[in-house]
Amino acid sequence: MDRHVDLVVIGAGPGGYPAAIRAAQLGKRVLLVERDRLGGECLNYGCIPSKALIHTGNLIHAIERAGERGLETGPVKLDLAKLQQWKTSVVQRLVNGVGQLCKGNRVDVLSGHASFMGPNDLEIRKADGSDWVTFTDAIIATGGRPSDLPTFRFDGKRVISTKEALELPRVPQNFAIIGGGVSGLEIGMFYAKLGSRVVVIEIMEQLLPGTDPEAVRVVARNLQKLGVEVHVKSQARGWREDKGQTVVDIVTPEGLIARRADIILVTVGRRPNTDDLHAEVAGVEFGPRGYVKVDRQLRTSNPHVYAIGDVIGPPFLAHKATKEGLTAAEVIAGHPVELDVHAMPAAIFTDPEIAIVGLQEAEATAQGRRTRVGRVPFAAIGRALTTGEYDGFVKLIADADSKVLLGATIVGPDASDLISELTLAIEMGATLADIALTVHPHPTLPEAIMESAEAALGQAIHVLNR
Repeated sequence: MDRHVDLVVIGAGPGGYPAAIRAAQLGKRVLLVERDRLGGECLNYGCIPSKALIHTGNLIHAIERAGERGLETGPVKLDLAKLQQWKTSVVQRLVNGVGQLCKGNRVDVLSGHASFMGPNDLEIRKADGSDWVTFTDAIIATGGRPSDLPTFRFDGKRVISTKEALELPRVPQNFAIIGGGVSGLEIGMFYAKLGSRVVVIEIMEQLLPGTDPEAVRVVARNLQKLGVEVHVKSQARGWREDKGQTVVDIVTPEGLIARRADIILVTVGRRPNTDDLHAEVAGVEFGPRGYVKVDRQLRTSNPHVYAIGDVIGPPFLAHKATKEGLTAAEVIAGHPVELDVHAMPAAIFTDPEIAIVGLQEAEATAQGRRTRVGRVPFAAIGRALTTGEYDGFVKLIADADSKVLLGATIVGPDASDLISELTLAIEMGATLADIALTVHPHPTLPEAIMESAEAALGQAIHVLNR
């Protein structure tokens, strides 16, 4: 079947489906093409299923520690199959919701694999044949996928990606994770709470490379408490069979060691999904690492083809892709907009959580900025103590002269929720005084934000001023 549309969106992930819906709301006739499932990798195999499992792991961990508060419980038993069923039901509910939203906004959805055949036409291969689609504009939102290593190729059983790690039918006794970044630590801590013996191998000098070392140390302490074995400045050299067991050989600063591993999770980065897209046929140019090159309006070298999300490069964040998708749709509809994000938050769902926005302290220093830093530990916040979750701190970084907020790092309970206030503050150009003078309800965790601003001004009440 041949058809013409105003806009075709290739990929229905967190960037693609919002772009399609917004364009339809603005009067465009839109076709959304997805080769797998609505919601993309984030909804089906990443963000949502991982957080569902992580929440359950945290709940198990909390129950096991409930005796500290006089709550007597028996041994916690986990039915992993039932947990997986529940996780799948959460995902399916959201997938169904995306479908209803597309239908309600008059977005046509087509299941198939799209390939460019020219500057304004596509072939969409389906299970029952192919469609030929011509378009006025197109958005590439094909996302990315995990990268493996030459000596650790994904086989979906023994050497796995994050997708398979979230679908395991049983808890592995020995679990090796290559890569101590966000996904590696999130998944590793979850399985450690279920009883796995976890070893993390990171080639860089610290876990979560690029993250404030102070915040990483808080998470590292909890990894140690969970019994997770961590090797930084180390490299997994390969794996082998030894007496029926899988063994990973690890080169560490102290020498070569070997660790058993029923499952080997490789989390060493991502690569763009542009295979078989044939975007070059449409005149789309790529950067040196294979990411699609775009301008501030998300337009590629073909003025009628746009690209958003993981396919244009890091940071690999679902909310970044969504913002880019909405921007691209509005540009296509003729609105005078461009991508103008001053503060892009990021959250890491370790235990405790880490959330970051704007400049970190080391980044501000590297830029030669004079700064004021306010830091308040959650141990000084009454609400954190009442919940028993008080590891970590709030750190604010502001310009020394203007006192305008430049960035924030939070490590501790609900950091992923707390960071939004500071994201808004940076976008609004707020100063330390704006934050400090804003009354925060007591007793709550956000009081740590107010107190940190006061600390940066030398006016803190519940911590000693420097």
